Amino acid sequence: MFSGNRLKQIREAMSLTQADLARQLGISRTSYHNWEQGKTKPNQTNLNKLATIFDVEINYFEKEYELLSLYTKLHDVNQQKMLSYGENLLTYQQKEATPALFEYHVYEKLSAGTGYGYFDDHSYDVVYFEEEKEHDLASWVYGDSMEPRYPNGSVVLIRGTGFDYDGEVYAVDWDGQTYLKRVYREEEGLRLVSLNTKYQDKLAPYNEEPRIIGKVIDHFVPKERV
Repeated sequence: MFSGNRLKQIREAMSLTQADLARQLGISRTSYHNWEQGKTKPNQTNLNKLATIFDVEINYFEKEYELLSLYTKLHDVNQQKMLSYGENLLTYQQKEATPALFEYHVYEKLSAGTGYGYFDDHSYDVVYFEEEKEHDLASWVYGDSMEPRYPNGSVVLIRGTGFDYDGEVYAVDWDGQTYLKRVYREEEGLRLVSLNTKYQDKLAPYNEEPRIIGKVIDHFVPKERV
């Protein structure tokens, strides 16, 4: 890849101005200036002219030239050492560039629609996210009844508290199913309300012993671990 900085360095080492080189190349000073700034790059004809003017190889102006030139001067053993060192640097660089991901155990499959079995097999999925959030239980969201706030396939984080007040989003265990809904206390039972208005409210009668599993305190879409 052409390096305007390498062109600038050799020009200055030869005590030439941009105008001097532009005149020798038969181009405008602005066109030459853009090469050094990295805005444009010379075509093959002008690269050949530059190599002739500075008496260098045609690939001298590439960013990788210095590294390749050094590599070719090394003995086989030292070339291998150089490659190994570069590979180690690349691995370290990739680790630095990758943000730390925190592990979450997603135990429960909560439905955002018709309901899903509560702790069916006690197994969990392992997912990752870039922040560590306090919670008591992490659960999947299935369905679209709580969209757009809680999209299908996202993870909700639940704090194991009782009922606080109407309108908060809770995980509710009722009739062998679990639900993620806004909850309102009614005279006859808990009214479970979806955020998606295409779904009708559900009434969980008190005599069927609906239970508040906990309050939804946060959610996230898992990150892929590289």
